[in-house]
Formats: sequence, structure tokens, C-alpha cells
Amino acid sequence: MTSVSSLPSIADEIERYLRTGDTDPWRDAWPGDIVERGGRGRAALVQEVRRLAEGRSHEPVPDGIDIEFTRAKVEPMVRGLFPRVEHDVVLATLEKSVVYVTSETIEPILMNHGYDRSAWDLANLYLGSLGADLLGEQAPRIVGLSESTTCYVSPAYFAEDDPFADFVVHEAAHIFHNCKRRTIGLGEMRRKEWLLDIEYRQRETFAYSCEAYARVLGAAKTPAERREFAAEYGATVRLSEKRVDPAEVASILAEAAGVRNGWKVILGRCAPTTKPRTALQLAREALAARDPAARDPAARDPAERG
Repeated sequence: MTSVSSLPSIADEIERYLRTGDTDPWRDAWPGDIVERGGRGRAALVQEVRRLAEGRSHEPVPDGIDIEFTRAKVEPMVRGLFPRVEHDVVLATLEKSVVYVTSETIEPILMNHGYDRSAWDLANLYLGSLGADLLGEQAPRIVGLSESTTCYVSPAYFAEDDPFADFVVHEAAHIFHNCKRRTIGLGEMRRKEWLLDIEYRQRETFAYSCEAYARVLGAAKTPAERREFAAEYGATVRLSEKRVDPAEVASILAEAAGVRNGWKVILGRCAPTTKPRTALQLAREALAARDPAARDPAARDPAERG
């Protein structure tokens, strides 16, 4: 049993959260119920963000940035990746998915977000858009974050000059592996629980490929121009993301630019290498974990084998 004297102080816990994003989920050092404890931590986060942001401003979000703007960004991707009968449902989800992390939205976002670590990441996203110091040495330098059916995007989006970058498309692409079909009212298919099946290790590759391909489609008027823009992309190493091989993204983009529906190429290149396991297979694996003999029928008692 932990003694009171061995518990960290509230000040220590707040400092740990502010500098690392880590929290004790039960907040044993803090008084009050679990909701009150969480509120104190978020209030401290908001106060620290205010301090670091003082006197700074971010890129303005232009007028007219609304559902129609988001829909125009993601519609080609949805129409290329999903069957016609599902277009309206998926688009209705994505067009309302984007939240810009601005001086007006940051405090409600931080206070109301369901996860401490994500709130900390979003605080750093906001501070980064201001050119301010981040909360800790290991704080992520990000311009977008996707969770469930929400895409948080930095105002820096509107100052980005990379012709192959589109934070909105990138984060929307992550929704496809974050969101289950039933969450947005689509029926689950056999072996298909998520909107799209993306290999876990390929999720960032998928998002970067979708992002670049969307920009190629937006700029090119002919198949020859698509191929030309894809070659331009591959001529320079544009990514520093450790989870992504830039050469692989360039290869995917080159292949996608050479066919009528390049979205399917991207999906195929980032799909799981093995088929999803069936419910029966999962049940057998669970049994094997409990009963080593179940892993090999020949290892059972001879009287049990037919």
C-alpha cells in the first residue's frame, strides 16, 4: 500500500504533465473526485499555453473556410476509394471533421478533450503555429492530428508553400483507419470493420501518398501532367517523418499517376499483407492461449482424437 508521504505533490504532477504530457490516470496526489482532478490539470495546461503564447499570433484563417471548403478538399479521395453507394455517408462525415486550432478554439479544445496526452499534443501544435516555445524538449512539432472522426489542423496550413502538401487531406486520410464503419452508419462487411483496411505500419505512408496525389490531381489537367508532377515529387526528398520511407511514397505516387484511378493504387500498396483473421480464427487463438495443447491437436490425449 502506498503511503501518503510517498505520493508526489500536486505541483510535481502538474509540472510532469506540462513538460512531458504524462499523467497519473488516477491523480492520487490530488484532492477531489476524478473529474475535479482532471480539470485542475487542464486548467494548468491552459494557463501555461497562455503564458507561452502571450504577444504572439498565428496565420489567420481566411473567411469562407467552411464545410464546402473541406468537402472540396476530400471529395476526390472519397470518390476514388469508396463505392458510389457510400460516397454521401463518408463525405458527410469528413466535411464536418476539420477543427482549426486557433486562438479562439484552443482553450475549449484543451479543456474538453477526452485524453490528457492528446490535449498536450494539441497545445504544442498551437504553440508551434505561433512560433512559440513548446512545452517540453520531447514535444512533437506537428501541424495536424487525427482522432476518431476529428481532424485538428494548424492555421499554418494557410501559409504552407509546398506544392505537394495538404494537411487537411493528410489528416482526413487517417480517419479511414481510425473510424469503424458502424460509427458513421455503414454496415459492417465480412472481414471489414474499419472504413478502410490499412496496414498499421503503412498508415503514415498512406496519408502522405493521399496528400501528394490530391495535390497532383489538383494541379494536373492531363495524364501526362500527372506523371510529370509525380516525377517532380520524386526528384527531391521531401519528407523527414521517421515512420515513412520517402522513396516508397514517391514510388506509390508515380504508379498512381500512371493510371485512371490512382487512389486504388495507394490503397493497394498500403493494404494489410495478410487477410484479417475471422472470428473463428480469433476464437481458436484465444483457446490456444489458455490451453497449450489446443495449439497442436496431436499433443492432446490420444483418447480425444477421432
